[in-house]
Amino acid sequence: MALQPLAEGIRAGLTGKTFDGSLKFDCGDDGVIVLADGDASMENCDTDCTIRISTENLKKLLTGKLNPMTGVMMGKLKISGDMGVAMKLGKLIS
Repeated sequence: MALQPLAEGIRAGLTGKTFDGSLKFDCGDDGVIVLADGDASMENCDTDCTIRISTENLKKLLTGKLNPMTGVMMGKLKISGDMGVAMKLGKLIS
C-alpha cells in the first residue's frame, strides 16, 4: 500500500515530539493515516480533525513542497473538525 511508507515516516518523525489531539489524513481509496497518542497508524477511527488529501499531495505536504495554507486555498486539502489540531500539525512537520 502506498501509504505504508508515509505512515512509517510520520511515526519516525513523531519520536521525541508531542502531539495533543488526534488527526486523520484521509486519502480516499488509498486509506488513512491516523496520528493519535504519539503514534501514526493506518487504522481508521474517529479523530478530532480530518484532512482529506490525495496521497500525492500528502507526500508534498510532509516534505515541505506543499504549504498547508496554500493547499487549503487551492483546494488540494480539505480540513474538517477541530482547526486547533490542524494548526498543531504545522509545528510537527516543520
